[in-house]
Amino acid sequence: MKLVIQRSKEASVKINNEVTGEIKSGLVVLIGITHQDTEADIDALIQKMIHLRIFPDEAGKLNLSLMDTKGSVLSISQFTLYADVKKGRRPNFTDAAKPGQANELYELFNQKLRAEDIHVETGEFGAMMEVELINDGPVTIALESSDGKLI
Repeated sequence: MKLVIQRSKEASVKINNEVTGEIKSGLVVLIGITHQDTEADIDALIQKMIHLRIFPDEAGKLNLSLMDTKGSVLSISQFTLYADVKKGRRPNFTDAAKPGQANELYELFNQKLRAEDIHVETGEFGAMMEVELINDGPVTIALESSDGKLI
């Protein structure tokens, strides 16, 4: 499982020109799911993500986490994180999980975030979405797990 997290001042997602999710301060999280991902990968990534000290304290030092700031998450499914571009010019997406499996794990990811008392807004799995954000910093971090461990 791969996450690309971006600290944001505000963000939203639109489907067919209609806002389906929006947050103020927090994280925009792009989530890529591959075939062998499990609940253990979700748990490892969520715990790392919500406790990363990537928000500034009063002195401007990155000492606060999403949990400390009570920030929100805009969660976006993103199968293109598993694009294979080694051959040719057209990306190959065979490493991305099949839609049924990916949607189930995506929904579980969001459910587990909410269980941590995080406000979560989402797009729609499999939909064509327009994501807007004001990247704060900018701070962008990629996280990845396999077999329930960060890699």
